[in-house]
Amino acid sequence: MNPKQQTVKLNDGHFIPVLGFGTYAPREVPKTKAAEATKIAIDAGFRHIDSASMYQNEEEVGLAIRSKIAEGIVKRDDIFYTTKLWCTFHRPELVQFCLEQSLKKLQLPYVDLYLIHFPMSLKAMEKCKDAGLTKSIGVSNFNRRQLEKILNKPGLKYKPVCNQVECHPYLNQAKLLDFCKSKDIVLVAYSALGSHREKQWVDQKSPILLDDPVLGSMAKKYKRTPALIALRYQLQRGVVVLAKSFTEKRIKENIQVFEFQLTSEDMKVLDGLNKNIRYVSGCIFKDHPEFPFSDEY
Repeated sequence: MNPKQQTVKLNDGHFIPVLGFGTYAPREVPKTKAAEATKIAIDAGFRHIDSASMYQNEEEVGLAIRSKIAEGIVKRDDIFYTTKLWCTFHRPELVQFCLEQSLKKLQLPYVDLYLIHFPMSLKAMEKCKDAGLTKSIGVSNFNRRQLEKILNKPGLKYKPVCNQVECHPYLNQAKLLDFCKSKDIVLVAYSALGSHREKQWVDQKSPILLDDPVLGSMAKKYKRTPALIALRYQLQRGVVVLAKSFTEKRIKENIQVFEFQLTSEDMKVLDGLNKNIRYVSGCIFKDHPEFPFSDEY
């Protein structure tokens, strides 16, 4: 099956491809890499592209998408594009302005999904959906309590379609996943392959996920890479997963996640790897009253 056809229905009726291409890169990586990698990803079959104003690469990513549209490889409707509202734009009057800035950089008429990057206001996001600038709205890095606060808000017009959080075998988010499923909110996994590249955000002493011996032996058993095992694990749990790589070989490899299936026994073994290790600790926000990672989930 063509990977671009594997989608999950969101609670507002739109569909999100289950495998996404993450475009974030550390500062030292030239921005042009984002354009090259996005083109490779689209050629390889990725149709879900995840970016954010904070990544400072939307001009390059937009250029890559538009060049593939111009080549006739895809139409705008084939691409599911996500951007995010950064913390400095949470004042209601800046929410739509931030999205309009992203659209200007992308040179696209709309985005498919607009997320709050860290927990704050939703009201102004609803106006962006009403204005047709985004098809869906969602959240990122919200814990259960913060999600409940939104869902119980009087006059809530659109409930978030997804919650994008760090999620991988060392932090499998089982309780948050169950809660999101019960509320018809899709869990989207970032840092799905672990993360060590960004020193500003990541504790360099944390273990390297893809070096885990369990993932290694499973990779041998299925004749795949440890990364593919980690990605496949998420898909079989009903999680939409973002695979991030700027290496052509790995981008093409990651799309093979649809070519095999893990047994239920192996899924249980992978469940057992959970250590509640968070690579992206968000410690720069830890004194904020809405800091999301102090709760259990």
